[in-house]
Amino acid sequence: MAGSSNSAPVSSIHTSSETGRLLPSATKCNSKEIDLDVSLPSPYSKSYLFELVITDKTHYRRFLYISLTLAFVVLALGLVPHFLPQNNRHHGHSKNLTFALNQAITFFDAQKSGSYPSNSPISFRGSSGLQDGNSSNIHADLVGGFYDSGNNIKFTFPAAYTITLLSWSVVEYHRKYADIGELEHIKDVIKWGSDYLLKVGSAGNDTKNPVPNDINCWQRPEDMRYKRPVSVCNETASDLAGEIVAALSAASIVFKQENEYSQRLIKKAEQIYEITAKEDRIHRAITYTTIDACGGEARKFYGSSGYKDELVWAASWLFFATGNHTFLDYATTNFAAAADDETTTDKGIFYWNNKLAANAVLFTRLRFFRDLGFPYEKALGLSTNMTDQLMCSYLSKKNFNRTPGGLILLIPGTGGPLQFAATASFLSKLYNDYLTLLRRSSWNCTNDGYSLEMLQSFSTSQINYILGDNPRKMSYMVGFGDHYPTQVHHRSASIPWDGQYHSCADGDRWLHSQDRNPNILLGAMVAGPDQFDDFSDEREKTWFTEPSIAGNAGLVAALIAHHDPPRSSASNGPDLGLDIVGIFEKVHLDS
Repeated sequence: MAGSSNSAPVSSIHTSSETGRLLPSATKCNSKEIDLDVSLPSPYSKSYLFELVITDKTHYRRFLYISLTLAFVVLALGLVPHFLPQNNRHHGHSKNLTFALNQAITFFDAQKSGSYPSNSPISFRGSSGLQDGNSSNIHADLVGGFYDSGNNIKFTFPAAYTITLLSWSVVEYHRKYADIGELEHIKDVIKWGSDYLLKVGSAGNDTKNPVPNDINCWQRPEDMRYKRPVSVCNETASDLAGEIVAALSAASIVFKQENEYSQRLIKKAEQIYEITAKEDRIHRAITYTTIDACGGEARKFYGSSGYKDELVWAASWLFFATGNHTFLDYATTNFAAAADDETTTDKGIFYWNNKLAANAVLFTRLRFFRDLGFPYEKALGLSTNMTDQLMCSYLSKKNFNRTPGGLILLIPGTGGPLQFAATASFLSKLYNDYLTLLRRSSWNCTNDGYSLEMLQSFSTSQINYILGDNPRKMSYMVGFGDHYPTQVHHRSASIPWDGQYHSCADGDRWLHSQDRNPNILLGAMVAGPDQFDDFSDEREKTWFTEPSIAGNAGLVAALIAHHDPPRSSASNGPDLGLDIVGIFEKVHLDS
């Protein structure tokens, strides 16, 4: 709690010759009175003067030894915590974040499709979708990847976004992941996704988007018997291709120590980018295609509003992955056009459909810590201004409303507010770290000024809300705390893992059941409350209880950003657990 500027008056003291006690003086003047009656030192011990009689010196010495020992122990207990290594004494909040982060990553283990790993921490999942691609209309190996949410569909567009965001969090905070023992876990999740994306873009110039219409069948993925058609998109699906390129490029930085695999990711990313980003290419977003063409059923769930942000996003990550300035040239040249193309409802929001705000933060990072000068000043300067305005929009409360409990409502009325709040929390904490390293304490937007403390308070408040600091005192991440959703909209979680085959008809019984899910979907962040902080824990109300891999990716990124950094011996400047130089390993001025 901040101290008050109106501090209480400090009392002075003087000795009273009658009692030898220290008394508070009424005024400072009293404390200056001096008694000139100075007596000679007494020849007797203090025990004599105070009429103390020592009958047994052995007991007296023992009493002194015990008293001194107890005093030393009390002093040591008070000092020891100050000398413990920092990584062994994380704050209680970070201990909670360590657990929350482990669980949030574990959710992706529950979403895995394909040959299920035997060492998975999830006990109610098995192998599934082993014929994906081969049994469809195109005959390709599409085994693997992630089921998107509570259904058994694999959507490539949000899956690629998920891998990009998770990879970005590792590029920035891999030291934190390693310090709490989660680096290999998150890398396993990323590789599961990047392996699948390599398959998706492997045949010719087309990308695959498996979208079986299982919406009318409530069934575990292990029990699927129905046909799983695949939507095929050519090179004109620029948004989908761009996000795949970004994901493969970002993942290549995560796996840079595994050179062969990293180069494989880069090679595929460059191939897809070369086909997609040609200036004379007819670009389209998935949502603009006909119902039977690219996208198909996927457009009903993930209809993209544009492609320019994805192409800039792709070129940006390819630049960091390769150091090739051709990609940065494209990204910076087209950044303003992508900004102009941003829809009003998406402005300032980072999620599967809009990458512009995140790209502005990424460019600002480049300007702050590896400024390349001409000819990039204008685009990078624009990105910094855009980032400052973005942070101001989070804080000013003029751009976005909040629930009574403090949750920011970035896209009101659409449901699922938590996924947007999570990425806002990630971006604001990441930018806070950038400014802290630059030793900046504040910045201005128009007529308003904001401090880093205000930005930190906002980013933390959104994570705390998700984890239970809200009017309902409910954690919206399953398994965290004592009160969390129990009827998550999720097929595998709601159907017993009993070794029996359950048909679509059988599944309806659990879909409509009022009972708790028999399987706990650890780490799943549900869609969240409404604008009044109200929440209905009912399986059939997807707008409250359905999780998604895209949503959880934002949660993981925000959690690791807010986690305490590992202990460091560095003494010159703050250590935030952020790897400032790693992303620039291949970036050179003379490229």
